[in-house]
Amino acid sequence: ARTIVDVGGQDTKGIRLDAGGGVENFVMNDKCAAGTGRFLEVMARVLDCPIGQLAQLAGQGEAPVSISNLCTVFAESEVISHLAAGVSQANVAAGAIRSIATRITGMAGRVGVVPQVVMTGGGALNGALVDALRKTLEQPVQVLGNPQVMGALGAAVFAREQAQKETRE
Repeated sequence: ARTIVDVGGQDTKGIRLDAGGGVENFVMNDKCAAGTGRFLEVMARVLDCPIGQLAQLAGQGEAPVSISNLCTVFAESEVISHLAAGVSQANVAAGAIRSIATRITGMAGRVGVVPQVVMTGGGALNGALVDALRKTLEQPVQVLGNPQVMGALGAAVFAREQAQKETRE
């Protein structure tokens, strides 16, 4: 992997790796919930859809609506307005997924996306988000097994390597 997009519950990270696997560039969305798993949770709640079924609902959307607000609170109001105007839940869900993918792509662009792209974090469990990210990045996005624990696995490997270094010194 050369680019990692990590969509967690409270933040989203874009990481570009050098050829040796070292971090070359890093950016993190930590100021608000836009572009995070929390955004997906809020959208699912407003759509009265279990979070585990949001991807399926979005996949049924044939005409995704535009969700232009980046702020989760304002996007929630926008979704409520679309629903009140008679837009189907599927088209609203598809629009919300497209919105978050666009936001993530913009953030990833700041680190400089280099193939091969791997998506990690709980957001990678949402197949519609992965597909939308493939489209907005205009390249393949790989998801490995258990993407929601990749950060923890990386921290554990790092801690083990540090402990081994200290033992040798």
